[in-house]
Amino acid sequence: MRESIFETLIGAAVLVVAGVFLWFAMARGGEAASSPSGSVELGARFNSASGIDRGTDVRMAGVKVGTVRAIKLDVDRAEALVTFAVSKDLVPLDDGTSARIQSEGLLGGSYINLEPAAGFGQIEPCGEGQQLFGDSGCGEILYTQGSVDLLTLLASFASGNGGGDDSSSNDSSSSSSNSADSNSDDDASPFGDLTGSDDEADSADKTDENAAEDEAATESPDSSTSLGEAYPDTPGDNR
Repeated sequence: MRESIFETLIGAAVLVVAGVFLWFAMARGGEAASSPSGSVELGARFNSASGIDRGTDVRMAGVKVGTVRAIKLDVDRAEALVTFAVSKDLVPLDDGTSARIQSEGLLGGSYINLEPAAGFGQIEPCGEGQQLFGDSGCGEILYTQGSVDLLTLLASFASGNGGGDDSSSNDSSSSSSNSADSNSDDDASPFGDLTGSDDEADSADKTDENAAEDEAATESPDSSTSLGEAYPDTPGDNR
């Protein structure tokens, strides 16, 4: 009986703490979504607004300069229309300014990062009678980049590594075939030809020497006969 009462008290305390945190989060979100004093509304179109919501930070160079106020869907263009309030000190912005949805990390939240850049004009906030995302184009940042799906990036990275393995295997096979060709070329090196040619030259020289000796042997009797032959008698010897 005592254990059941103790468990009931613990459950009630947990519910009270959760309710306090929920109220605090809703109060902070409402304050962040409301337009602060000295701010103006700007807008941007994103192809994907996943990861951001009302109250998301708008930063420039890592410093918070505004908050997201509303997110709507443009059915005709399949784009997310994001309205955010930024400090009045930032406007007018150059029309080369870009807005990107970036992530703080793998487990962190997302925010909108404004990157100012020079252009051909300026982004002026909408005046009376003008509507954001209307035909006038007032207060709209033209250059945007939506959120990126990390799972898609990891899948593409994995597929890219697979292609790299295939290419490396192809390269290794081609290198092995080239090495085999080089080995075959080494086996058929010109040194063997040079050795064979030297042997042939030596045999040819020996053949020539033998032929010269045979010729000398055949000519030697003639030469000895010619040397031993008596000279003809001279007329004075017949006395």
